[in-house]
Amino acid sequence: MNVYFSCSITGGRNEEKVYQAMVAAMLAAGHEVPTAHLSTTEVVDLEKIAEPVEIYTRDMRWLEECDVVVAEVSTPSHGVGYEVAVGLKMQKPVLCCYLRGKRISKIITGNTNPTLRVIEYKDEEEAVHAVLQFLDQIA
Repeated sequence: MNVYFSCSITGGRNEEKVYQAMVAAMLAAGHEVPTAHLSTTEVVDLEKIAEPVEIYTRDMRWLEECDVVVAEVSTPSHGVGYEVAVGLKMQKPVLCCYLRGKRISKIITGNTNPTLRVIEYKDEEEAVHAVLQFLDQIA
């Protein structure tokens, strides 16, 4: 399955280890993740040198081509919110995961779109399990 993974870049990288675990698990399960680089520590520097229009065009193409969107939403991010909204508008299944105890926008938690699933997790292991379970259910 082609998975668009979304996570905070400029908003903060507090959950970077969770991002990396989620992406590693998806790749190990045989999924394609064109946005896998977003989980790496180097992404902040890589994104600085790319032109905004280049990032927008590339990411919208990847969203169009994906089967599903997986977003880690613990850290507020304009880009992640935008990608979630676009994925829902395209009628893609979307999973939003967040670390238990974090305050998440009610725009996400109150959304009743049937293609959206929102889960909270307590640790890396639980986050990975939730993502893989979601992808299995979609397949």
